[in-house]
Amino acid sequence: MDCTICNGTGWKNVDGGVVRCDCWRSGVTDKLIADSRIPPRYARCQLDNFVVYPNEKLQNALAQARRFASAFPAVPKGLCLIGPPGIGKTHIAAAVLRQVILEKHARGLFYDVRDLLRIIRSTYNPVVRTAEMDILRPVMDADLLVLDDLGAEKPSEWVEETMNLIVNTRYNERRPTIFTTNYLDIPDETDLDSLKVRVGFRMHSRLHEMCEFLEYDGGDFRMLPPNSGPQDLSDLWQMNKGRRVLPARTRSRATSASQPRPARPPTRSFSAAARRRCSNPRKLRDCSRRAETRTR
Repeated sequence: MDCTICNGTGWKNVDGGVVRCDCWRSGVTDKLIADSRIPPRYARCQLDNFVVYPNEKLQNALAQARRFASAFPAVPKGLCLIGPPGIGKTHIAAAVLRQVILEKHARGLFYDVRDLLRIIRSTYNPVVRTAEMDILRPVMDADLLVLDDLGAEKPSEWVEETMNLIVNTRYNERRPTIFTTNYLDIPDETDLDSLKVRVGFRMHSRLHEMCEFLEYDGGDFRMLPPNSGPQDLSDLWQMNKGRRVLPARTRSRATSASQPRPARPPTRSFSAAARRRCSNPRKLRDCSRRAETRTR
């Protein structure tokens, strides 16, 4: 049904002139939100519904996020939220992105870094008709970009080059970016679980120039029972204070690169007669396993 004020034109008369009708603004905002790729789990995140409890660093990060959203686009730097899983980093990032889109009608985009790399890789498949730049261009041109879980991807030369292309382009064009990561920004370059090692020295240097680093700890809200409140979250934080453990999958990725793989046991070759006796593929596989067991 057409708007009764503008009759579907998107313009309304005001004091002898014309301005955009509210229905047009609402339609544009709805499309911007739909195109932002904010996951459904975080679609209703707001800075006002973030659970706050006595935690100075968390409160400082939230206050900085509020100032960023209010001042956008006149912000000198983006944000880099650092801390263990479950403390609300993605909630804050998604809430800022959503607020900027709703209030400033900015073109925003949300990506989990691993998902973004997966989509870019898919363009190398000849069956897929999407070109690599069709994915990269909106990421590099977005008014505000959120890259969630930075460093969780398995390090490789291709990953480093791709992420550097995105970050450097946004850095050169002064487009603000919000990052979240589980990896601490520590000076020890030999620590495989440091942010510098996970993302590479070049990107780490860029991040420091283009972002305000907000590192904080807190209670893991995913560990709370239903209907828990701020006091329960505070108690959980105090109980686990000082214990910072990376997710098992990420830690194994970080350490596996430095540890040699154990040597595989020698396999036993089969004669032609043995292969004929085990002509069935399943039987042949069973024979191989029995032979390897005897070899050990």
